Amino acid sequence: QVQLVESGGGLVQAGGSLRLSCAASGRTFSRYTIGWFRQAPGKDRELVAGITRDGGGTYYADSVKGRFTISRDNAKNTVYLQMNSLKPEDTAVYYCAADFSPYWAIATTIPEYDAWGQGTQVTVSS
Repeated sequence: QVQLVESGGGLVQAGGSLRLSCAASGRTFSRYTIGWFRQAPGKDRELVAGITRDGGGTYYADSVKGRFTISRDNAKNTVYLQMNSLKPEDTAVYYCAADFSPYWAIATTIPEYDAWGQGTQVTVSS
């Protein structure tokens, strides 16, 4: 139904910026809520941002509000995560995930997501 591939990770200095991309295959991409998750070493995977299928609704974890922006371009089958003012604690593997449910609300828990990318490493040095 959908395959997701993340890109854009890398090594940056604290205070820098990165833009992650989640490229998707599948003609039904525009029907999926997309979430960006991250998992740091020794920690649980957590939702950092989500976006509704039309881009009209977004969710951000408190830890990234004001610094990260999620957006999507359904014509390009791509979701983005713009990350500014990066901090060392943002270091993690970042994953995008698709929720196949037809509901408008943004899912906030891992079991609600149905497809996952392989992740891209973000490392923020101090």
